[in-house]
Amino acid sequence: MTYVPLLLQAQRTETPAEEEAEEEEEETEELGHVDTYADYKPSKSTIGISHPDIVVETNTLSSVPPPDITYTLSIPESTINCGLLSALQLEAIIYACQQHEVILQNNQRAGFLIGDGAGVGKGRTVAGIILENYLKGRKKALWFSVSNDLKYDAERDLKDIDAPTIPVHALNKIKYGDTATSEGVLFATYSALIGESQAGGQHRTRLKQILDWCKPSFDGVIVFDECHKAKNATSTKMGKAVLDLQHKLPLARVVYASATGASEPKNMIYMSRLGIWGEGTPFKTFDDFLHAIEKRGVGAMEIVAMDMKVSGMYIARQLSFSGVSFRIEEIGLDDDFKLVYNKAAKLLCLVSRKSLWGQFWSSHQRFFKYLCIAAKVRCLVELAKKELKAGKCIVIGLQSTGEARTREVLDENDGHLDRFVSAAEGVFKALVQKHFPSEKQRREKARGNKRKRKPRGRQPKFPKHTMVHLGGVIHISDDSSTDTDGMDTDSNSSPDSLMDNNDDVIFHWSQHGPASLIEKMKQSLLNKIADLGKELPLNTLDELIDQFGGPEMVSEMTGRKGRVVRRPDGSVRYESRAEQSHTIDHINLKEKDRFMCGEKMVAIISEAASSGISLQADKRVKNQRRRVHITLELPWSADRAIQQFGRTHRSNQVTAPEYIFLISELAGERRFASIVAKRLESLGALTHGDRRATESRDLSKYNFENKYGTKALDKITKAILGHIESKVSPPKGYPGGDALFFRDMKHGMMDVGIFCKEPRFGLSTEKDCSITKFLNRILGLEVHKQNSLFQYFTDNFDYLIEKDKKEGKYDMGILDLAPGNDEIYEEKQETFMTVGNPQDGQVVLYKISVDRGMPWEEAYEKVQNLNSPDEGFYLSHKLRGNHPCVLLAEQGRGRNFIVYKPNIGKQAHPESLDNLQQRYRKVGLSLTCTDTRTDTDTHTDTSLLFGGRNSYRVH
Repeated sequence: MTYVPLLLQAQRTETPAEEEAEEEEEETEELGHVDTYADYKPSKSTIGISHPDIVVETNTLSSVPPPDITYTLSIPESTINCGLLSALQLEAIIYACQQHEVILQNNQRAGFLIGDGAGVGKGRTVAGIILENYLKGRKKALWFSVSNDLKYDAERDLKDIDAPTIPVHALNKIKYGDTATSEGVLFATYSALIGESQAGGQHRTRLKQILDWCKPSFDGVIVFDECHKAKNATSTKMGKAVLDLQHKLPLARVVYASATGASEPKNMIYMSRLGIWGEGTPFKTFDDFLHAIEKRGVGAMEIVAMDMKVSGMYIARQLSFSGVSFRIEEIGLDDDFKLVYNKAAKLLCLVSRKSLWGQFWSSHQRFFKYLCIAAKVRCLVELAKKELKAGKCIVIGLQSTGEARTREVLDENDGHLDRFVSAAEGVFKALVQKHFPSEKQRREKARGNKRKRKPRGRQPKFPKHTMVHLGGVIHISDDSSTDTDGMDTDSNSSPDSLMDNNDDVIFHWSQHGPASLIEKMKQSLLNKIADLGKELPLNTLDELIDQFGGPEMVSEMTGRKGRVVRRPDGSVRYESRAEQSHTIDHINLKEKDRFMCGEKMVAIISEAASSGISLQADKRVKNQRRRVHITLELPWSADRAIQQFGRTHRSNQVTAPEYIFLISELAGERRFASIVAKRLESLGALTHGDRRATESRDLSKYNFENKYGTKALDKITKAILGHIESKVSPPKGYPGGDALFFRDMKHGMMDVGIFCKEPRFGLSTEKDCSITKFLNRILGLEVHKQNSLFQYFTDNFDYLIEKDKKEGKYDMGILDLAPGNDEIYEEKQETFMTVGNPQDGQVVLYKISVDRGMPWEEAYEKVQNLNSPDEGFYLSHKLRGNHPCVLLAEQGRGRNFIVYKPNIGKQAHPESLDNLQQRYRKVGLSLTCTDTRTDTDTHTDTSLLFGGRNSYRVH
């Protein structure tokens, strides 16, 4: 095995002190990014017919080769020659089976990770691995996935590769006491692994039943399909069961299969068979591995993926994104919506002053999240109807259905509903009704306290005592505020599921006045919420279905059991999603079929539908219209995001989809885009070995959850408090100027709990104020204030990144050494031998020198062929030393120009004409070629050095 990663350290010359960083010409393009993906063809496997679609691999992964092939397949030639398995699927099968012949130093069989993107055909690849082992005499296999419905997909995949005789048994259809069949595939969900029988008997648990069926000597295949669902193995019963199963069947042939692989290194813990940590490896435990990788950042994750590929344990390809369009649509808010939003912000501020109980901030986040989503509905409907008229069909992705709010209103009205429900109003109302202190709660709390035993170990916090003053303000300790990092999804949308109810308030009425005062305050708040509720937007999912013509026109694939619909006579009612011939469990599959056959042209999918459902413009279905996939609500987890995006971009499609990410201008909503961007960056790095894999998706600019975000937050809070003088100016155009900006932001940060009053130190930043909390909380500011504050934050964020780039401290990951015509010379090389499985390898460290830049002759030749009036040479307005800087601009796409500089050659990123003209002036050309050894100071101030070899004069 030959593995030659390149380890480089770019050396920079120090800038003279008199040249301030802010005034320097930006020249940070020492190394460059070329195209993120390279076309993929199996490099060492020669069998099989080409894949029906263009498949690509990240450049980082493509820079290292897979190991040589030593395994011989048993799959019949007829299956191969007919193209039932493509060449790249066969390659994955070969490398998986080859890796399965390796026994790790802990005496467990090595596993294999299939990291292919959605739509490449992981299902057929897995079926091929099962078939190969079946033909080798290993007649039993385990196949774990996320849903029992995917059993039908497993059967289809086996049938598609001409292996219909291999039976597939659903574990959920087998009784605990029964012994499963003697051979075939046992199909089960991850949740089944932790299933327990209440009746007792021989097989009390599903795990024991599976182990009894396999026997300890089992050497067949175990497939963990969509294996990211088993993440966080140490903290979940499900994850522990996955590890336990692998430990108790040491000779099993384990295959991990997932488009997302692992969104973060910590989620790799269940991949114990990769042999990256443990006995005989550099990392004794998984924690050692995790610490080493997280300490070194995304670049280390890229190297992990490369090492896994070159070691033969990992393969990751994906469909080409050629033809797929990605764009972010930022939606402006109309004046009416801003008015409602500002009213809501003021009312939430009023509630936060009345009481700061623990439930408040989690409800605060959900309330404004619903408002953020609702702000986009009108624009989405207009956009979708326009695309429908253009002969396309629509897929809308969201996460929360608002079902919990609907069911609460349904219960309040004894099962009857005659209006659409506002999810935002429901969150607010439930917060006050359930958690605002009252006489009834006081009595219940008192009774409850008598029955409670004193807990062992750490003592609980003191109860939060309150005082009711004439102003009606309830003071509660600041440590009761809590933010949730997650979102309100289909399964756990109830507010009380997120927090311990110990956050409620205990009153001492005898000391501080009548209970009626508190009840009046509570009722007053409920009345104000009811008034605001008349203006708040309706539940997004119900409104969307209504806007597109009702359930008859829309395929809904979500996890909710019922919905509110408008009847033909205009009345509104709540109805179950189940149909006469279909249970609620199968309704999503039926709705998928209706969309794919063209009966319905709009599909709405949520978390429940984002695994295993294919919605692409398949050549085999009637509805072959181009898919426009609109993401109304970005998932908070990259696992979920990739699953949703992969529903509409898959193999065998007539056309590639269009992706549109809708983000409103509300600054706080970038909170949700920020989370996805962070996960996607890590995901692109680890799953496909290259952080640039997600750059083309336009979301990285919303990633603030990193060290620069933390530094920027620290700087703006200190600047607003007046502790430091910021180098970054407040946003221009703020009503009232800079002084009013800082005053308003100080009051606003107090209102949303970022600033708090300390008895000894006055106003200070909350002790555990993170980026997550900051971006959550600013949702509660009025629109113009949150936008201005967010702008100030991002200006500081950008300033810090640019500063690090200029100082050579910015981590850009693995870069291409010579993106242009640079000449590279090898100075020295050192070889290090590495111990590995199945064979040893080597790492070669090269010390090189690079001749960068663009020679004058090349620049002169290029300028002769430029015709546009804006193309040619430009001089900078600012001087560097005694001379202006020079560049050559060539027309690119639209109004963008490709820029060439004497010392760095072609710049990686294009420049807009407006940007060029702000900093440079266009010049004509007259030249005198001289040897650089002559005294260049004899030239005028327009004399410049180009390419390190010749000087030329422009005027």
